[in-house]
Amino acid sequence: MKTPKYLVPDDFMADPSVHIFNGRLYIYPSHDWESGIPENDNGDHFNMKDYHVFSTDDIENGELTDHGVVLSVEDIPWAGRQLWDCDVACKNGKYYMYFPLKDRNDVFHFGVAVADRPEGPFVPQPDPVRGSYSIDAAVFEENGEYYMYFGGIWGGQLQRYRDNKALEHTFIPDDDQPSLCPKIVRLSEDMLQFAEEPRDVVILDENGEPLKQGDTTRRFFEASWMHKYNGKYYYSYSTGDTHFLCYAIGDNPYGPFTYQGKILTPVVGWTTHHSIVEFKGKWYLFHHDSVPSGGRTWLRSLKVVELEYDALGHIKTIQGTAED
Repeated sequence: MKTPKYLVPDDFMADPSVHIFNGRLYIYPSHDWESGIPENDNGDHFNMKDYHVFSTDDIENGELTDHGVVLSVEDIPWAGRQLWDCDVACKNGKYYMYFPLKDRNDVFHFGVAVADRPEGPFVPQPDPVRGSYSIDAAVFEENGEYYMYFGGIWGGQLQRYRDNKALEHTFIPDDDQPSLCPKIVRLSEDMLQFAEEPRDVVILDENGEPLKQGDTTRRFFEASWMHKYNGKYYYSYSTGDTHFLCYAIGDNPYGPFTYQGKILTPVVGWTTHHSIVEFKGKWYLFHHDSVPSGGRTWLRSLKVVELEYDALGHIKTIQGTAED
């Protein structure tokens, strides 16, 4: 699949988290709706309010099954608004969905919903995860331990916290200072809480120094993902306002990770959000753009394209849909 393929042509889905469960590929996207709200840096124009699940046993030529709505804002006891991206992990035959949602004070926290099957439906816990904040959950399993990567600035509210404590005033470093870091946290045995304090995920430059806030084409903005290739840990993310997907490589889930390059150049739409998965001997990049909606950044469409590595394990850069 050298040419990118749209996956859900009749609806607007974005922010795909993709996993292989029981030999079948499952896609967990956010669901875009028309909001009528003008675009702003807080993301108020993103009117996501439910989740569908899609699955297939052949991503290149097969049918994509829509399992329907598996969780909605009105199902969640503590809900305010904006059910953004999610991710799903499996442990002991149960499936755990981690979702960011604004509470009634318009503050993002993570909730957990549980299902007996990967296609749901998912039943939410009555309260958000204690100590949780910001957006963009990505869960990675290693030797029976589960880790969540998270964080996003601007509308993702990461700049409202320091050392896992809420700030009275938002904080973004100066351009010559180390950039705001995404977070990693190990999950509890029951998968319902954090087992520790979240830690910084540090991304280093070629000289071993943390990326600076002003390094806008390389520094983290949002959309964490983790996968493993040839024994190395590949942490990937979006640069947000400069519209690249980038990656860095480390030797363990906590990092630090050394910047390697760009996975995807800019797409039509404000930014992109992705996942990377191996399925039936090939690697794929799942992402989105706003081409089908005519460039409306809040109405995005799911895409998939084959992802390739060179002989040294570097990811070959994929061309996005934005014009140079």
